[in-house]
Amino acid sequence: MDIAMLSMNMSQAKLAQSVGISVLKIAQEGAVQQSEGLIQAMQQSAQPHLGQRLDIKI
Repeated sequence: MDIAMLSMNMSQAKLAQSVGISVLKIAQEGAVQQSEGLIQAMQQSAQPHLGQRLDIKI
C-alpha cells in the first residue's frame, strides 16, 4: 500500500469517527431532554395532599 492510499484511508477513518461522535452527542442531548421532560411531568402529576385524610361514615 502506498503512502497516498494510507493517508486517504486514515482521513476517511477520522471522518467516520467524527461523524459517529457527532451523532452520539445529538442522541445524548435528546435523551437528556426526554429525561428532563419526564421528571417535570412526574413532579407536576404528584399530588401530595391526597391520602392525608380519610372520611368514613358508618
